[in-house]
Amino acid sequence: MGRVIEICANSAQSCVEAEAGGARRVELCAGIPEGGTTPSYGEIRTAQALTSTLAIHVIIRPRGGDFLYTGAELCSMLYDIEMAKQLRVQGVAFGCLTADGSLDGRRMKRLVEAAAPLSVTCHRAFDLCRDPFGTMELLIDLGVDRILTSGRQPDALRGIPLIAGLVDRAAGRIVVMPGCGIHEGNIARIETETKATEFHASARSLLRSRMIFRNENVPMGTAVTLSEFETLRTDRRKVAALVARTDVTA
Repeated sequence: MGRVIEICANSAQSCVEAEAGGARRVELCAGIPEGGTTPSYGEIRTAQALTSTLAIHVIIRPRGGDFLYTGAELCSMLYDIEMAKQLRVQGVAFGCLTADGSLDGRRMKRLVEAAAPLSVTCHRAFDLCRDPFGTMELLIDLGVDRILTSGRQPDALRGIPLIAGLVDRAAGRIVVMPGCGIHEGNIARIETETKATEFHASARSLLRSRMIFRNENVPMGTAVTLSEFETLRTDRRKVAALVARTDVTA
């Protein structure tokens, strides 16, 4: 089986770009400045309507911040998994921790069981856990298919030592997928040094608004990271470069 590049897509249009660049799987998210939150029903439906070969995995995350969830938030996650199944997406991504940094095995079990038979990824909640190797064993026992991780570092390049150790310890029992800061300039090194076979990348470019009239004095949020007249979107050229750089089957 060939290697896999998963694109972190922040919209239905980004899914179109990912597919055009040669990707075959995306993690579809809203709320990228918060690290990714659950996309809307409409966004998922539109992504499906505008693509034909793309496997769509949906992040199940009710808010930004930590991964210690209330009962109400867990209920929202279960309903969003139900929605994802009704829409017949191919997978979901989620993660729950306890206050002491352990995997919340009880809640993860509920979510994994609710998600069946979809593919399940434990997202980067993993990078905030206390014991990565012990947590990986628990995820294997729960039947989780893959772990998305930067190796508990700001980016996957700096996380290579831990990622390599996880891949070795996993021994094919679960996929360890490096993510965060992966691009065409470093993916070959990460692949070589970690022995990973799946990779997660954003491959985005900055887009300028086509608005002619602009009022720059009215931000639409409290923590704006970009101008209201700038957006980020997956760039098919960057996706294609990732695929070509490693001779990857996307």
